[in-house]
Amino acid sequence: MTVFLPRTAVLTGGLAVAAALALSACGAAPDDKSTTADGKSAATATSAADIGGLDALVKAAKKEGTLHAIALPRDWANYGALIDGFKKKYGIKIEVENPDGASQDEINAVTSRKGQDRAPDVLDLGSSFALSAAQQGLLAPYKVTAFADIPEGQKDARGRWFNDYGGYISIGCDAKKVKECPKTFKDLLKPEYKGQVALNGNPTKSGSAFGGVYAASLANGGSFDDIQPGLDFFAKLKKNGNYTPVESTPATVEKGETPISIDWDYLNAGYADEFKSKGVDWTVTVPSDGKFSQYYSQAINKDAPHPAAARLWQEYLYSTEGQNLWLKGYARPALMTAMQTAGTLDKTAAAKLPAVSGTPSFPTEAQQAKAKTVLAQGWGKAVSG
Repeated sequence: MTVFLPRTAVLTGGLAVAAALALSACGAAPDDKSTTADGKSAATATSAADIGGLDALVKAAKKEGTLHAIALPRDWANYGALIDGFKKKYGIKIEVENPDGASQDEINAVTSRKGQDRAPDVLDLGSSFALSAAQQGLLAPYKVTAFADIPEGQKDARGRWFNDYGGYISIGCDAKKVKECPKTFKDLLKPEYKGQVALNGNPTKSGSAFGGVYAASLANGGSFDDIQPGLDFFAKLKKNGNYTPVESTPATVEKGETPISIDWDYLNAGYADEFKSKGVDWTVTVPSDGKFSQYYSQAINKDAPHPAAARLWQEYLYSTEGQNLWLKGYARPALMTAMQTAGTLDKTAAAKLPAVSGTPSFPTEAQQAKAKTVLAQGWGKAVSG
């Protein structure tokens, strides 16, 4: 069974509340630069039309001159190219804080910096965190120009969050350090992988790590209603010595500390390209016994210090240029189907995506809430000792 986890039910950031980020900013967020000459405010705009159209939004965003982002690694789904493309197109500076942070770190920054000019303007969240942030009243309703083309079930009706890109859980492996790379979750239990199997984060904080546990559950008799087999699987990996608590990153992969990494296919595929020149033969496999996919969600901080730039950033991400840049990073953009129909999809980039078969199915919010509870209560016990 191929499993897609939609933004309405995904878990990307922390399940348990992470420690608040160290804060040094002060002062209230400015708002005078975000108002047009005729009195229209970007801070309350729910579409580009509300501020006078896209040209007026561009003008207001350039006047602000800056966009505050958080938890956007340049090597994650081609974000480096997206950041550079936005800067080049509009001449607006992008400041990215804590690039390797998780979704909960993003929410912590929003809540603890409310009213401050160092608060994040935009967020890239796991769906469960986007839902939580929306329920807390932290997100601004905004519908990008392409909002209607975002599939149903992958966006909030009010536009407080909407899917951006997704991928499949995969197994990355350094073929020069591992004699025979694993292809399935069952393979990961083999004794030759002692101390080599890593996740790229803590599943109570990281959506990719959560996806790894959920995929392991599906590979071991679990279901959307039952993630416990995934916890049991990692407990078994820990017990037989195969699981390593080192969280995989490009640096740990390059150093050989995490020769086998369970992560999104677009990240592992990106690493394969990156490492070619460094002598690392990184292979990528979507395990046939645990196909699991997830989208991430975009959102705007309701109290964004740069509301016009925040909205323009979303417009850029959901433009043909932005969506194809995600695709070039091996991620499947939310508008992929619409762009295929329109003939605007980068076919060369699409052809490089890892081939995956099967009919996608989706867990409910209730199933995700249950999985979150089980993870919060059981992950530490599963891999401790």
